[in-house]
Amino acid sequence: MTNVVASPPPLDEGRTPEGGGVGPRAAGWRTALREFAQNRLALTGMTVLVLLVLFCFLGPLFYHGNTTSTDLLSTDLGPGSGHPLGTTNEGFDELALLMKGGQAALEVGFFAAAIGIVVGAVYGSVAGLAGGLLDSAMMRVVDIFLSIPFLFIVLIVAVRYGASVIGLSLIIGAFIWLAPARLVRGEVLTLRVRDFVSAARLAGASRYRLISRHLIPNSLGVMIVNVTFGIADAILAVAILGYLGFGLHYPNQDWGDMLSDGVQYMQDGYWWLVYPVGACIVLTVMACNLIGDALRDSLDVRLRRR
Repeated sequence: MTNVVASPPPLDEGRTPEGGGVGPRAAGWRTALREFAQNRLALTGMTVLVLLVLFCFLGPLFYHGNTTSTDLLSTDLGPGSGHPLGTTNEGFDELALLMKGGQAALEVGFFAAAIGIVVGAVYGSVAGLAGGLLDSAMMRVVDIFLSIPFLFIVLIVAVRYGASVIGLSLIIGAFIWLAPARLVRGEVLTLRVRDFVSAARLAGASRYRLISRHLIPNSLGVMIVNVTFGIADAILAVAILGYLGFGLHYPNQDWGDMLSDGVQYMQDGYWWLVYPVGACIVLTVMACNLIGDALRDSLDVRLRRR
């Protein structure tokens, strides 16, 4: 007598197999991207940041305003035809200045954040992988830098060598790397005891290969999140320097310089010299923070919505 084994009934599409069977699983980055796309605050922040970038870098191609030549006949004009956001006390078009100042602020923000995340990732990876005395010594260097007043050093450098987009980016990036270094180091301390790192070591992988092929790629989540916060911190630092009078100066402009110049005329009712540029600074920093929070939630499996 032939025994006939009945085959299990087919599973309905989209149902989990009974008993906890494993079905197809989406890739980690796809899951993170889906979580990010479902976050309304993240989409709002991304939309605001993209619009600000387009406004600053593509706006001058369509709107040509005076930002270099003093026009005494057009000083302190309120918003109106020909000057949507009015003019300054030197006759410069405020809308055109807003675009030009935004270019400098965003360039410094992105460049400084890039410097900070690259230096911090390498430094933190080396410290975390080395461990022991070398790790302790490298972290004490980070503690020393963190104890130095950031704005004090930037002000000294700006006064001594002059402020420029490249110069501000380098000096701000020289302090922004401290936070990524500590975060990446903490991540590496947990990764270096994982099985795949141990297997790579047994296979003869060098420290350079361990860092470049295993540790840094697996720390990308922490690094990507920190980039957005680094951009916000750098833009705020540029605005503070400009407000204190040590930022970019004519013919270059940044939002901090514009804010500093506009505050002097607030008592005269020239609100258009303060509110638009202040709104741009707030919106940019807010957008970066919203994106950073959403990235942290989507990349960390412990924070993902079930």
